[in-house]
Amino acid sequence: MSANSEANKPPQIVLVVAAADNDVIGADGKLPWHLRSDLRHFRALTMGKPVVMGRKTYLSIGRPLPGRTNVVVSRDPAFAAPGLLVAPTLHTALSAARGDALRRGSDIMVIGGAEIFAQLLSAAARLELTRVHLRPQGDVLLPTIEWSQWQETARRDLPQGPHDDAPFTVTSYRRIAQQ
Repeated sequence: MSANSEANKPPQIVLVVAAADNDVIGADGKLPWHLRSDLRHFRALTMGKPVVMGRKTYLSIGRPLPGRTNVVVSRDPAFAAPGLLVAPTLHTALSAARGDALRRGSDIMVIGGAEIFAQLLSAAARLELTRVHLRPQGDVLLPTIEWSQWQETARRDLPQGPHDDAPFTVTSYRRIAQQ
């Protein structure tokens, strides 16, 4: 049981993102790196929770993520895939995810892409950032984050494993309460 259900609080929006040192998060519809170690971290972080993503992010993954309610935002009324909840707007997607999160006693995990992150940055309570220590070329960048609004709560520097393209740092942030 999560801390949210124990405290009887509504689900929080948590942004989960991997970005290179130069803020690249995508290239040609894919991640510009492979980090098996971070994929394990991502799985543990999101398992059993609703995940919200844009259509392009879903297409880059290629299938619903098992063990999670997958909510995909798409303006294309013909877009559908087995194992997904498809929502025409971000508001509708969050409503569906919120209902699922309340049933599960979990938070809402937002996993991309850049447009979704940019739209939800001001609503997010937490940010889980994997900083990949590379400087790849890419066509999708992490939206600008006002770091003065966030407090670091945990950090782990991880060496490059045998199935990782680079070393990386996993950092957790929580939004600083607005006065």
